[in-house]
Amino acid sequence: MSPQMHRITAADILPPTEFAARRAELRQRLIAVKKNRRVEVGPFATFYFENYDTMWLQVQEMLHIEKGGVAQIEGELETYNPLIPQGSELIATLMLEIDDPAQRAAILLKLACIEESVTMDVAGMRVEAKPTEYEDRTTPEGKTSSVHWVRFAFTPEAIARFKSGEGRVVLEIAHPNYGHMAVLPDETRAELAKDFG
Repeated sequence: MSPQMHRITAADILPPTEFAARRAELRQRLIAVKKNRRVEVGPFATFYFENYDTMWLQVQEMLHIEKGGVAQIEGELETYNPLIPQGSELIATLMLEIDDPAQRAAILLKLACIEESVTMDVAGMRVEAKPTEYEDRTTPEGKTSSVHWVRFAFTPEAIARFKSGEGRVVLEIAHPNYGHMAVLPDETRAELAKDFG
């Protein structure tokens, strides 16, 4: 992916028969990339950092599964283009992954607004995550969703620190009922640095 590729257009979409023929190969090719864009924070929270390639494949998969044809493309682009970093930010899907349904329901009731408690410390510089412009992910009863999208807007100085490789980058959730942090591995930091440009 070129760092300049910030939007998927209809011209980027493969015809259904071509995608079906190449689907396994395209998915396999992205596995290594996605591995270095995945960060676990605590026992349940996993951040999947998105980019053009992950969102392009997501759009293709939606078209493949739902088979809405050309009429479906515009809606998918409207949904997934906002999740592609625009050169001075990182964007992640935050998944609360709890297998047991009863345990999941109980835990999600305690994690209202968890998406508002995420930060990244970049070699001593704090970058707060903001929920993306999607609808509120917490019900009136206080139960949060198991899927959130967060955006980290970086200043030029924070980008320089991130790309320098010096110091640590720490991803943190500071929710009253879920306080955990994780240091980004070097491979993840190098991969995510490609999103700035």
